[in-house]
Amino acid sequence: MNHYETVFILNPVLSDDQIKETVKKYEDLLTSNGAKMIAKEDWGLKKLAYPIQNKKSGFYHLFEYTVAGEVIEQLELEFRRDERFMRYLTVKLDKHAIAWAEKRRNRNKQKA
Repeated sequence: MNHYETVFILNPVLSDDQIKETVKKYEDLLTSNGAKMIAKEDWGLKKLAYPIQNKKSGFYHLFEYTVAGEVIEQLELEFRRDERFMRYLTVKLDKHAIAWAEKRRNRNKQKA
């Protein structure tokens, strides 16, 4: 089981219900394939650095989880097939990145 972090940008024209449904769908996809969700973060609507598909903003989300490596291929294939996704990035975390992510989660909890 490897430790991963996936950040994805959803199309800004989606409604709140569509966003929640999309996030839930992919969270369920991961958990049904044996992933253990560590953290989920909704970063909200943010302005993009450059236009993507003629859009200037997007809804950012982050998943942090542990799962077997072959599940990542399946997840990213589903991302490519879904037109609601503008961009995504999945990164395998090393021990230093895991410690940094833990600090970030704790810092966010204190702010809330």
